[in-house]
Amino acid sequence: MTLAEQWRELTANLPPDWAEARLALELEDPAQADRAALILGPLTPGRSRRGFHLTVPRDRDLGRFLARLDEEGVGGSLMLVETEQQTPVSRSRAEAPQRLAEQWDELVSRLPPDWSDLYAELELDSSDYLERGALLLAPVNPARYGGRSTFRFRAASSRGYGVAASMARRCLERLDAEGITGTLRALRVLSRSAHVATQGPVWYVEGKAV
Repeated sequence: MTLAEQWRELTANLPPDWAEARLALELEDPAQADRAALILGPLTPGRSRRGFHLTVPRDRDLGRFLARLDEEGVGGSLMLVETEQQTPVSRSRAEAPQRLAEQWDELVSRLPPDWSDLYAELELDSSDYLERGALLLAPVNPARYGGRSTFRFRAASSRGYGVAASMARRCLERLDAEGITGTLRALRVLSRSAHVATQGPVWYVEGKAV
């Protein structure tokens, strides 16, 4: 049975409200450990004598990593050590995260009516959202900055450099649709910028043009 199949079988028997699983992966050939460590790297596994210890949150796609091990011919046995169940939260706390499209609407409503250029920052609530978030945000040309889960991007109200405001909102709606949460901030704003044979103004952050 492949590692991906073993994981599917394990998850089918986990409690409905499991939040985190701790697993032991024992390799058939310990000589493949270095190759396996490269593939499993984003999961930050712990090494053992014959394999790895893994702690996997429910929203982490472990099956994708195990499928890559299968493709590389890395075999082994996957064993469940223990699970951690979700902690019940109050309804008000569960509803606390505000949708990103709503945050965008509020942000824009606070800008001057004649705003022309915006430099914004989106901090995702979890590094697990990073890869998928970057893909869904691709049209805004996001740039990684600061923390592991932070993106920055430019937007333009009508013309010039930066994504159109309507497209920025649409990308945030796509994040909302997949349950990706975070905090949106306006870092710099200009009004009525004059584009004379240029794409618009340039901001410098730590000596780099953005």
